[in-house]
Amino acid sequence: MECERCGSPSVIDRPYDGSHPCERHFRASVRDRFRREMHRQFPRFSGGRIAVALSGGKDSAVALSLVHAYFDRRPGAEIVAVTVDEGIEGYRSATMGKADELARRLGVEHRIVRAKEELGATTDAAAARLGDAQPPCGFCGVWRRRLLNRAAREVEADVLVLGFNLDDLAQTVLMNVVRGDVDRLVRMAPHRRRQPGLVPRIAPLATVPEREVYLYARLAGIPFDHSECPYAGRAARNVFREVLWRLEETLPGTRHTLLRTRTKLAEALEAAGAGGAPVLCERCGEPSTGPVCRSCQYLDAAGKPLMEVSGSWGP
Repeated sequence: MECERCGSPSVIDRPYDGSHPCERHFRASVRDRFRREMHRQFPRFSGGRIAVALSGGKDSAVALSLVHAYFDRRPGAEIVAVTVDEGIEGYRSATMGKADELARRLGVEHRIVRAKEELGATTDAAAARLGDAQPPCGFCGVWRRRLLNRAAREVEADVLVLGFNLDDLAQTVLMNVVRGDVDRLVRMAPHRRRQPGLVPRIAPLATVPEREVYLYARLAGIPFDHSECPYAGRAARNVFREVLWRLEETLPGTRHTLLRTRTKLAEALEAAGAGGAPVLCERCGEPSTGPVCRSCQYLDAAGKPLMEVSGSWGP
């Protein structure tokens, strides 16, 4: 196929908008969508510190590269990349290597936060202790969010940039709707205001599908690790990922519609008081929806007899 704009060979077919751009116009479209979301989600560009969650995978690598380019002409802005080492043997070391390579290439400060040092626990150790009682992605994600928030707060970041793409966010919307979790639907990134103890999280790749993020990374020569976490197969999200793939194949544009629906619902629910402002955990001082946050509850469960794990500030 040929690019409808210039007649050059197409590099991708996009059923959701009927386009099939060439490499030049495809890369420009990703940058444009990123820039629009930055303007919408983070409308202050005069200066400040921007923390970027950098795992070393394609999404966070593209996010950091585009954030760096976006603020390149704004000398008042400082970028800090933050990588969390959850303690996953044979997986995290490779992704951390790619993260460090990219940060060095861009000349960006790179901080590594290790769960073993900060929490006294690792994902591997907790997975071995909990067995089938708790899927690893549950506690691993909660601990990672805690460590990212703390690191962003310590560097006095105005915002924490996440590499969530359109597929990630649409899956999360679907999960929360199916579970009837309206509070978490309101709380999910991107955040529209600062809450006590919580650095606002934004997702400027929100309108870029996963396969387009991957293609952009390849075409732009951005280093990233594409291996899969050994615990990924046990994630509850896999069911929703498969459902969404089928819906998108049959009804192109479903992911975009889910995201727009969430925005409308969040505005209405927030006005009605849903979501609620977080309190601070009495144990660790991090944002929580109850006296003891879910992160601390998981830490208890990983080292003591299993206990029920309930509510937290969410993804």
